[in-house]
This record gives sequence, C-alpha cells and structure tokens, in this order.
Amino acid sequence: MAADRRGKAATLALRRRLLSSSCRLFFPEDPIKIVRGQGQYLYDEQGAEYIDCINNVAHVGHCHPLVVHAAHEQNQVLNTNSRYLHDNIVDYAQRLSETLPEKLCVFYFLNSGAYHGHLSSLIDISPYKFRDLDGQKEWVHVAPLPDTYRGPYREDHPNPAVAYANEVKRVVSSAQEKGRKIAAFFAESLPSVGGQIVPPAGYFPEVAEHIHKAGGVFVADEIQVGFGRVGKHFWAFQLQGEDFVPDIVTMGKSIGNGHPVACVATTQAVARTFESTGVEYFNTFGGSPVSCAVGLAVLDVLEKERLQAHAASVGSYLMELLRQQKAKHPIIGDVRGTGLFIGVDLIKDEATRTPATKEADYLVSRLKENHILLSPDGPGRNVLKFKPPMCFSLDNAQHVVAKMDAILTDMEANMRSCATLQPQLRGSAAGVTSSRDKNNNDSSYHSLSSHPCARRLI
Repeated sequence: MAADRRGKAATLALRRRLLSSSCRLFFPEDPIKIVRGQGQYLYDEQGAEYIDCINNVAHVGHCHPLVVHAAHEQNQVLNTNSRYLHDNIVDYAQRLSETLPEKLCVFYFLNSGAYHGHLSSLIDISPYKFRDLDGQKEWVHVAPLPDTYRGPYREDHPNPAVAYANEVKRVVSSAQEKGRKIAAFFAESLPSVGGQIVPPAGYFPEVAEHIHKAGGVFVADEIQVGFGRVGKHFWAFQLQGEDFVPDIVTMGKSIGNGHPVACVATTQAVARTFESTGVEYFNTFGGSPVSCAVGLAVLDVLEKERLQAHAASVGSYLMELLRQQKAKHPIIGDVRGTGLFIGVDLIKDEATRTPATKEADYLVSRLKENHILLSPDGPGRNVLKFKPPMCFSLDNAQHVVAKMDAILTDMEANMRSCATLQPQLRGSAAGVTSSRDKNNNDSSYHSLSSHPCARRLI
C-alpha cells in the first residue's frame, strides 16, 4: 500500500515517464488522483469526495459489495477459459437472454467492447477516429446522425425519423451504384460521442428495412446505454418500438461494473452463417468463471435494487431541473435524453446554435472545483454528458444542478464571452437550491460497411 502514500505530483511524473501520452487523463491541466470509490462517489488522496456524473462503467455503483463478493468468491475456486464446461457461462447467457427479444439468443463473450475496438478495421468504421488518421475507406459509407437539434432535419420537421432513414437509403443506393454490397449498419442506440443524441422514434425500424433489403445486418451498440440506463426499457434500442429487433447487439462497460466483460448477442441465422465459415471463435478471458460471476451479480443488483426504475425516476427529475436551467440560462440550447443518459447542449448563439466549446470546458472545470465530475462531448465538445452510476440520487441531482446554476449565473455576470452570456438575453426562471450547500453536424454519423469481412469483425 506504499503507493497510496505517494503524492499526486509524484504519481503524475511517473505516469508521464512510463505511459504513452496517447493514454489521456480527465482534466489534464490539473488531474485528480482517485484512490477510492463507493457508490456514486470518488475520493482523492486527500479524502475529498466527488460526485461522479461521468462513469457509466461502474454501473451499479463503484465497488458494489455484492459484485466485489461475487468476484472474490469465484476467484478463490476457479478462473480459467471457456473451453471447459462450467455453469457460470451458461447461467449468464440464460440470464442475458431473458432481458432480450427471443430472436437474440446466441452469445459470444469477450473482455473488451468499447469504441468498436482498436483494430484498424474497426477504427475504419468510426468517423470521429478515421478522420484524424487515413480518412474514409471506400468500403465505409457514412450516413448523417439523426440529430433533431443540430442536424438537417430538426425538431420542426414533420417526420424526422423517415427523413433521416431516407438518408441511409440514399447512402445504400450510392454504394450499390458503385458496385458495392452492404454488409452491416452500425449505430449506437443512443449516440454518446456524437453528443448524447436521442434518435427519433421509428428511425431504426425504417433503417433496418433498407439495410435488410440490401442484404446487410443491423448492429445496435449498447455498450454505453444498455442495462436499464434509459429507464423505460432495459435496452436503449427498445425505445424504437417493441417490434424492432437488431440482428446483433454489442454490450460492454456497464455489463461488468468495472470488471473487463463484454458480450455480443445475435440471432441463430447470423450465428449459423459465421459457423459455416469454419472459423473458431475463442477469447482467452471472455466468458471466464469470474467474469460471468461478476456479470450475474450485476444483473442481481439491478433487479434487487430496482435500478432501472430508479434511473427513470431520478432521470426524469434531473431532466426537469435542467429544463428549468434552460429557461433561465440562454447558453443552454437543448436538454435531451432519457433515464440517466442526458445531454446539455451549450451554444454561443441561439440562431446558429454554434457550439459553446470554451464555455463548456470552463463550466466543467468550475464544477470540478466544486467536487462534481462532468465532461463535455459531441463534435463541438460542448455537450455536457450525464451518465452517472445508476445509484445517483435525487439529492445528487439537486446538488449538481444548483452548482451549475450558480456557475452559469457567475459566467453571465463576469465572463460574457458569447451572445448567450449577455445580460439582455437572461431569462427570469427561478433558481435551484442545493440540499447539500443546421450547423456543426459534420463530425457525427452512423456507419455502414460493405467490407466483405464485416460480419466476422464484430
């Protein structure tokens, strides 16, 4: 435990010497040294407590005792690969199947699942990454993100779901005209890196119809938004309607509450097609007895503590508080989300909706000074993303929004760096008290792949 007594400066110096600079930190100008976590709170080396509004990995709360106990107990008995028979992997697959539509009944277990992976072939289908590298490959086709706030079809459009789906149809047709075939359509069920976007209801079914007609499969990425986070449903793709079922669903992050677990669920038809290639699927750590024990414990906690219903109620309360702030502070252009997946879009100008990037960074820095951890995201790095552990409380929501209100009020009085911080634009909504004291859419897309191996790379 000697490392616990090392000062923050010494730890930072060692990190800079031993780790690559591509391994980035939150708050790089003044990083936090975190030594402990519990529930929705993190603690630094000085014992200061922070409310964690970022961490959707510690899904049921940092160091949840039931999850920790499950890992410890299984570690004392056996941990090996999935080539031996073991009850944990089949029990876990069975439990996961009970949360999904009946059609999704075949499971592949992995030990990582974020950001579509770091293989070059998977970076190639992530626009926000490939644009900084070698650019878009000829077998990748990009459709506009279904963003009804900043995209081409906005909140005043009579049917944005069909309009955005027709954009996918257009992309498919364009690819086919060039002699390409469509293998798959990849989309986060609620795009997070794209700016906490909620696609209009009905968009996915329309897209799936176009993709299936072209011979492709629909891949729903639930890595950041699954396991009850959206409140109304266990899976975010279910927001698109009871009849919509993806061909493939990817899971990660929250699935193991910090333990490296991930999973792909698919249909018998897709699985049989993969099996017909004769290629074996094997992952050294995926589906291990300990990983599956952890996964089962996470499902137990979600059920016993009714965290999906909790996300719905706390998320609804947080959304209402944030909407009150939108009425009061013109810099808040939009508040969107569902459950405990919420985005607050900060803008410089109400007419153009120009992202308030510097202002968002300043606000996040000030919140950190008040022991609240939040981060900006989206193409303009101007969307405050709320994805806290699911035990985030009503009191936490009130406290965080009260601090945000105070900082925004101060920014309006002293910063005035953009039109929405000018005093003449301020609203007259009441503040919140704490119980504890068609622009800029170029970087946000969904990806389609016509790569011949797309199905094998999931």
